[in-house]
Amino acid sequence: MSELPVNRRAATPVELEALGSAVRLRIIRLAYHRPLTNKEIAERLDKDPSTTLHHVRKLVAAGFLEALPARRGNRGAKEIPYRSTGLSWGLSYRYDGRVDLAEAMLQAYLGEVSDAGLAKVDQTRLVVQVDESGRAELMDRISALLDEYARRPLAQGAARTAIYVAFYPGE
Repeated sequence: MSELPVNRRAATPVELEALGSAVRLRIIRLAYHRPLTNKEIAERLDKDPSTTLHHVRKLVAAGFLEALPARRGNRGAKEIPYRSTGLSWGLSYRYDGRVDLAEAMLQAYLGEVSDAGLAKVDQTRLVVQVDESGRAELMDRISALLDEYARRPLAQGAARTAIYVAFYPGE
């Protein structure tokens, strides 16, 4: 995009570091609409709870997750639910040489598609031929549409839809 998207600020180095992991990106998405405990996150990602706790703590420290008040689990154990703060959508960042960020985004997408199953993925491909200003306009318009949908109030009972958009040379 040519400039920072409306109402977004540049990500800090700490935030960029936190976003550089596919596991952390998936945790942010999982905990967006419903708070999850570390155990629930680990189960959904098929990871060891100590591994996910490392990622959860990094996300809390960077402001992407917030810990909610502790509660008692089924067996009386203390559980801390975590909820996404929505911060990741409010940031602007460029990949400019940060292959770790681009790789994390792609790996998170591939993991989510694998979990959903390809039969449930509606995908399309298109190559367009536009000059640099046309490409910038296309990216800005798609970004504006995504921002519009991200700002919509949650509809009770509505199915969640995940979107992955990639621009790359079509040659």
